[in-house]
Amino acid sequence: MLTSLFLKLTYVGAEWVLWILLLLSIISIALMVERWLYFLRTRVDTEQLAAGLDEQLRARNLQGAWQLVKDSHTYCIETAVVAAGLIALRNGAAAAAEAMQSVKARMRPALDANLSILATIGSNAPFVGLLGTVLGIINAAHELTGDGAQNNPNAVMSGVFEALVATAVGLFVAIPAVVAYNLFQRRVRKRMAEVDSLAHLILATARSDMRTAAPPAVPSPTRVS
Repeated sequence: MLTSLFLKLTYVGAEWVLWILLLLSIISIALMVERWLYFLRTRVDTEQLAAGLDEQLRARNLQGAWQLVKDSHTYCIETAVVAAGLIALRNGAAAAAEAMQSVKARMRPALDANLSILATIGSNAPFVGLLGTVLGIINAAHELTGDGAQNNPNAVMSGVFEALVATAVGLFVAIPAVVAYNLFQRRVRKRMAEVDSLAHLILATARSDMRTAAPPAVPSPTRVS
């Protein structure tokens, strides 16, 4: 009874699976474009920023250091962490470290956004395609047992070939998604390493004799997020 019910469902064929794969492909491409635009919009020259920060911090010029990050600290994780460290620097190394860690943890999800969906598509699209192939072959086997198969066996083979297309489409959807996911993950790791490097640069200054002198006032931002 139950087997017969599932067999009737498989006779629908694999075309609906191809539509699902098409939808997954569109979602995957949209996520790739969104992530690429995000990283392009929030990129910053960390080497230049680190050199400028080092110069200003050595001169004990917190106001000058703030000017380097004040325009981008609301959307770029590197400058946001630096801004938080500069604001808390007057309270010592521990306060600066905690402030930077807080901003880093709060903004990290923006870097990882949608990557889990991309990974899910990359890892499961081949199985969706395989499902379509299995359904298509079951349907072809059902047709093979019919009377029409004796008169037109090529139609049955055509159904088998169409079923195999589902696996190929599944791989076609999965491979770009997996490649893009790995590239974006590498970019996230690189930016987090740059964030840590800038944070340690500020902490090195905080642990120096800066605490013995009153630092210049640093404007408080309207928000750091």
